[in-house]
Amino acid sequence: MSNLRSKVSGMAVVDLRRRVRVLEEEVQECRRLNLRLAELTDVVSELLLPVEQRDEERLTELLAKYQNSL
Repeated sequence: MSNLRSKVSGMAVVDLRRRVRVLEEEVQECRRLNLRLAELTDVVSELLLPVEQRDEERLTELLAKYQNSL
């Protein structure tokens, strides 16, 4: 009985480690998506400004940064 309990306990630990690894990967993906969303928001914010108020150099940098992240 003790041997069975230790096997079940060991399997539970392995399963928990696998689940934690999957969750960590999902968190990293969420972070990457949030960063891309922030970059895209910066680009859109700059584009929404009237032409005379736009910082074309900044806009070019933002677009390049966003395109490089794709």
